[in-house]
Formats: sequence, C-alpha cells, structure tokens
Amino acid sequence: MEFTSTAHKVGINVHHFQWCTKYRYQMLRQEKYKKACEDAIRKQVERHHITIRELFVMPEHVHISCEIPPSMSQSKALQLLKGGSSYLLFREQPKFRLRYPRGHFWSPGAYAGSVGYNTVDVVDNYVRNQADIHQRKLVDFTGSPAL
Repeated sequence: MEFTSTAHKVGINVHHFQWCTKYRYQMLRQEKYKKACEDAIRKQVERHHITIRELFVMPEHVHISCEIPPSMSQSKALQLLKGGSSYLLFREQPKFRLRYPRGHFWSPGAYAGSVGYNTVDVVDNYVRNQADIHQRKLVDFTGSPAL
C-alpha cells in the first residue's frame, strides 16, 4: 500500500463502511439488483476519486473497504456513496419506487471505522469473506447449518 499525496497532504486514509437498506428489506437478493448496486457504488467511487479495496453486497447491506482522498471526511464519503448510489439505483431500477415511494433506499445510519496501517489487510479480508462470516453466524446461532 502506498501513501496518497496531494499538494499539501500525505497519508493513508482507509476506511471500512457498512450501511443497510431501509427497514432491512432484502432488496439486493437477486443477482441483477446486487450487480446494479455494485455498479452504482463503483460509479460514485470513480466520480469522487475514492479507491475501492474490497466491496461486498449482501441482500440487505453493503460492506466496503476503501481509500478516500486525504481531504475528505468519513461522513462526506458516506454521504456521497449512499446518496449517489441510491439516486442511481432508483434511476436504473424504477421498481424500487414501489417499495420506497419517498426515495429513501438506505437507512439513515451507517458504520464507519477508520483503519490503521497495520489492520488494513484484516479489514479487507473481513469484507471479502462476508458470505462465510454470515453463514458461520447462522450455524453458531442455530446449532445446525442454515438451508
């Protein structure tokens, strides 16, 4: 991993973000909707000069490990990613308006954690293996594998 440098700043600004669909509805269960969500997030990332390290879309939430520009705050990055992806999803998937007529696709809250230089690989691995982690939690909770 390399330091990012601008005219007056040098550093590493890696963050782990996670946010959910409103009411935790499983809107991204179908593969086409999951892909549409990934594409919307990737468009926003490219537009705002954010670098994705890992991205994983679950049926009702999103995990992303990313590097944001040194001058951008966590809250601004979340605002751009959630708001921009929601806007693009509603444009590309008009059926989502049936579930969310007021145009709020994501829940208002989110998780945002800054990642230290030594733990970047740990967070990337966590985001990369979300399916395994959630499957493991179901097995641990019920005592038997989920169907």
